[in-house]
Amino acid sequence: MASAAALFIILLTSLFISTTSTAALAPSLHPSPHSLFATILSTLGFQDLSSATADANLSIATPTTIFATTDSSLLTCPSCSIPLLLQEHSLPGLYPLHFLRTLAFGTKIETFAPNRCLTITSTHSATSLANKKVFINGVEITKPDLFNNGLLVIHGIQGFISHLSPLSCSVERMTSLSFPQHLPPVAAFLMMRLMLKDAMMRLRISGYSVLALAMRVKYPELSNLKSMTLFALDDSSIFAGGSGHSYVEDLGFHVVPNKLLMAADLVSLPKGTGLPTMERGQSLVITTAGGSGPLAPMRINYMKIKNFDMVYNKKIVVHALSMPFPRLNPTGFAQIEKSRLGVSENCEVFDMISPLPAGISSTVDDIKNHQGL
Repeated sequence: MASAAALFIILLTSLFISTTSTAALAPSLHPSPHSLFATILSTLGFQDLSSATADANLSIATPTTIFATTDSSLLTCPSCSIPLLLQEHSLPGLYPLHFLRTLAFGTKIETFAPNRCLTITSTHSATSLANKKVFINGVEITKPDLFNNGLLVIHGIQGFISHLSPLSCSVERMTSLSFPQHLPPVAAFLMMRLMLKDAMMRLRISGYSVLALAMRVKYPELSNLKSMTLFALDDSSIFAGGSGHSYVEDLGFHVVPNKLLMAADLVSLPKGTGLPTMERGQSLVITTAGGSGPLAPMRINYMKIKNFDMVYNKKIVVHALSMPFPRLNPTGFAQIEKSRLGVSENCEVFDMISPLPAGISSTVDDIKNHQGL
């Protein structure tokens, strides 16, 4: 771990220099995410990978494990794209050696390269896990845990290198020549568990500790999802508002299962689109479509999205709310929308809300006039 200490000194020095520079020079001295990866890999001796970090487009926003190939091993594949190799040998999540040794033989884990998976195998050891050698696509990890700062793990591997097959994630289409007949399924559940822990950690330090705790309570259910979109309420909103406790109880109503809906995806949805939730038979509705500017922000169940893409990783995206979603009756919603539309003499559709008797207010107006809108 002496090399890890040296890396921290280098990074701290670069940060100190950037903060003591003049304002005119400061923007050029701030280390970019790519330069941080490059500095670490270069210091560990992986010069070729270091020069490819910018093109590989890895992000420090997500915990990452890199199986770093030595420069000599890269010579075994002269036609390979080094940036693509770096993506194919990088995993979202933290995989220290002791954890890799516990994985079932043939476990597949999705990499940062789309639709490409690494296969984890190991030697059999009847005595102790500490004696097991771990292989990544048949290449041995010769220098495990070279670097681990809680956000990035780097292992050194050495052997013959090649690009991953388009079938690398498909267990069913692999031949028995290279793999045992009975392989475990692709470890999607393992990926989701790691992404859940990543999201909970980042929410906890961002003022969403109650939500992180609620996610831990529902962890068994959430870990079975392939992906999820979560609409979040921060701690201050939960404790300040009278309806905050209902959000924790109705967390499932604020989760769209098996869909990763980033800001661009949500904004593109038309008004009236239904979004399924984890509560059976209960859906969210796009009541105001996005893309209309700040004067007409997107609303779901009449609630405005306060902050899009607040936290996200490969499987989870979290959008911030200021209030919990109210439950809408689909029939009532349709009637409300019809009552808001009229037809002019020129057959043009216009907004029209029928007058209500004195003392009776519109349910829609009650919601819109509520806190956070």
